Amino acid sequence: MVPDNVVETASLTGPAVDARTSPGKSAQAYAAALLDTPQQWPAGAPGADPRPVRSVGVIGAGLMASQLALVFAKQLGVPVLITDLSQAKVDGALGWIAAHLEKLVSRGQLSETAARDLGSLVHGTVDKREYRDCDVVIEAVFEELAVKRAVFAEIEPLLRTDALLLTNTSSLSVTAMGHGLAHPERLVGLHFFNPVAVLPLVEIISTENNDDVSVATACSLARLLGKTAVLVKDTPGFVVNRILTRLFCELLQVIDDGTDIELADHALDPLGLPMTPLTLLGFIGPAVQLHICEAMHAAYPDRFYVSSSLAVIADARLRGYLANSGTVLPEAAALLPAADAGGSVPAPDTEAIRTGILDALAEEVGLMLAEKVVAGPAEVDLCMLLGANFPQHQGGLTPLLDKSGASRRVWGRDFHPGSGFAG
Repeated sequence: MVPDNVVETASLTGPAVDARTSPGKSAQAYAAALLDTPQQWPAGAPGADPRPVRSVGVIGAGLMASQLALVFAKQLGVPVLITDLSQAKVDGALGWIAAHLEKLVSRGQLSETAARDLGSLVHGTVDKREYRDCDVVIEAVFEELAVKRAVFAEIEPLLRTDALLLTNTSSLSVTAMGHGLAHPERLVGLHFFNPVAVLPLVEIISTENNDDVSVATACSLARLLGKTAVLVKDTPGFVVNRILTRLFCELLQVIDDGTDIELADHALDPLGLPMTPLTLLGFIGPAVQLHICEAMHAAYPDRFYVSSSLAVIADARLRGYLANSGTVLPEAAALLPAADAGGSVPAPDTEAIRTGILDALAEEVGLMLAEKVVAGPAEVDLCMLLGANFPQHQGGLTPLLDKSGASRRVWGRDFHPGSGFAG
C-alpha cells in the first residue's frame, strides 16, 4: 500500500518480556533487533521439508503480475510463465518486463547479458494448459473473491496434485477462495507489497485447511526471494491492511463529523510517519480504499467505519482529499460539508484526534493478538516497519502504543511490560 516513488529510500497474555525488549532497550534498538535477521524462518511456521521450486506460473498480466514474474525470475533463476485472457495483455506484460530490464541496464544495475538471460526466463501464453509443469502458480488478478475463485477452479485441474497454489490477495479470505477446490490444503496466501522488488515484507496467510508442506514451501519461497515473511492467520485484512484501514476509518470519521481536513490529517505528524494518512490515501486511490473499508466494515461493523466523504470523493473519481501540494483539493472541499466552527460540540484538537487514533490502533492490535492472527507483538511491528514504513525510531507500532499510554488506556497493560518503552 506504500507507493514506489515514496519507498526509494502471540497473545496479549503472552510472555512479559521478550529478549528483544529487555529492560532499558530503546524502541529503536528493539526495531533494529527485529530487522537484524530479516530472512529468518517465520515464527509459528511448520518444520516440514518444503518442496523444490523449479518453475513458476503467474496468472494475470497487470502491473503486479509483471512485477511478480520479474522478481521470481531474478531471485530464483527459474522459468516463469505468464498468462491472461488475451495475447495483447500477455504481450503488454512481457513488454513491461523488457522495458524495466532495459532501465536497469541503463542505470548500470544490470549487465546486458544478465538482462538478456533474465528476459529469456519469462514467457507468456494464453494457453493455461502450460501450467502443468509448474511447481508453483500464483494469481494476481482483480481483487474480487468470485473472480479469484473462478480462476482457481479453472486452473486446478490443469496442475499436478503436488503443485503449490498461491494468492496475492491483500485482504480477501483465502479459506473462502479455496471452497470447491479438490485440494484446498495447497492454497496459501502470499501477500506481496507494492513495489514488489523494493518492499521486503511478505504476509504468508495460512488457513485451517493447509497442510504443513504447503505452508513450509511458501515460507521457503519467501526466503529464496529475499523477503521477510510473517505468518498470518486467515482473517480479514491480515495485518498491515487491517491496521492501516482502522487508522483511516478513525481519521475519516473525525472528518465526516466536521473537523477541518488539514487539521485532522496532520494530527499524527508528531509520530514521524512517512506521510500523512490522506497523502497515502491519495496514492492508494479513494475507490480502492473505500472497497477495503467496506470489506472490513462487513467483517467488523462495530469498529470499521465506512466514510460518507470517502464515498462521495470516490464517486466523483477524484484523486483523493488532497492536491499534490498537500493542501485540500478544491473539488473535494466543494463536495464536503464545511467545518462547523459554531457547532454545539467543540471540534477536537490535534492531540485529541491523535489520542483517539492511537487508542483505536491499540484496541485493534490487542484483538489481533488475542485472535492469534500473528505469533506476538514483534510480528505486528515487523509488518508495520517493512510493509508500511512505520518509523524505526518508534519501534514500529506496539512500542509507540506503549509509550503513548494507549496500550494501558485500552487494555490496562503494555504490549511490552517491563521493557521501558512506556517510560
